[in-house]
Amino acid sequence: MTSHTEQSAVTVLGLGPMGRALAAAFLDAGLPTTVWNRTPGKDRELVERGATGASSAEEAVAASGLTVICVVNYDAVDAIVRAGAVAGALKGRTLVNLTADTPDRARDTATWAAEHGVGYLDGAIMTPTTTIGTPAGVFLHSGPEELYRRHRPMLDALGGTHTYLSEDIGRASAYDIALLDIFWTAMAGYAHALAVARAEGVTARELAPFAKGIGAILPPIFELSAEEVDSGRFSGEDNPITSAVSSMAHIVHTSEAHGIDASVMRAAEGLARRVIGRGHGADGFLRITELLNPR
Repeated sequence: MTSHTEQSAVTVLGLGPMGRALAAAFLDAGLPTTVWNRTPGKDRELVERGATGASSAEEAVAASGLTVICVVNYDAVDAIVRAGAVAGALKGRTLVNLTADTPDRARDTATWAAEHGVGYLDGAIMTPTTTIGTPAGVFLHSGPEELYRRHRPMLDALGGTHTYLSEDIGRASAYDIALLDIFWTAMAGYAHALAVARAEGVTARELAPFAKGIGAILPPIFELSAEEVDSGRFSGEDNPITSAVSSMAHIVHTSEAHGIDASVMRAAEGLARRVIGRGHGADGFLRITELLNPR
């Protein structure tokens, strides 16, 4: 095992699937790793691999200069780290919060941390547990740049790419919210597509190869449309929103003919029709971004 100074020790709070993956990656990198979880017993395999299991969050935090927390939401973060003894143990140390929540909650936690003498970085993990410790992992970070640079060598033990976004502590969470919006909206659409296909006698296995093809055309569309959205010019030369509404109506009709809830597609169609009603029928579909966010 590589020799490390006391400053290179790390603590992981929260041992759900992602927390366990984070701790395992630190261990694999040879870092002295202390772990703690509110529900006892989840540290067994990690301890067998060389981690130190702490009996309390206070003990865990006191063991390392860097603490990484990854739990279900910021309510859970607050319940763990804002307790008097734990907050005291964190003073003068750094807390990296990889829990998913909202930008406002990240900013609130940063304010609390500053008031208690705690170095604070917020982050987001954009890939599943299986990617942690591999080149496929994707991590986003925001907060004081000096603090990020200081701890970057240890964060590199988690593998993948680490992108520092901004001094704005809420920036990583903002990216997280937007990117998860894409993911869950897409998954909801896929689930609905599978239901409609099954009603028409098409199995999920039969549809999947073609669904992958649809997914593959999205990345270049994302790239090309980003400039349009930022500039406010929404070209519909190749596919005007009037054409999009027509195909959406077909989906709604077929779904409801089978008794399948089409409320998500109805909502999308409704937005598109409102854009057309405002005189933008020749524009592209992403004109609805201005309808959704008039600011």
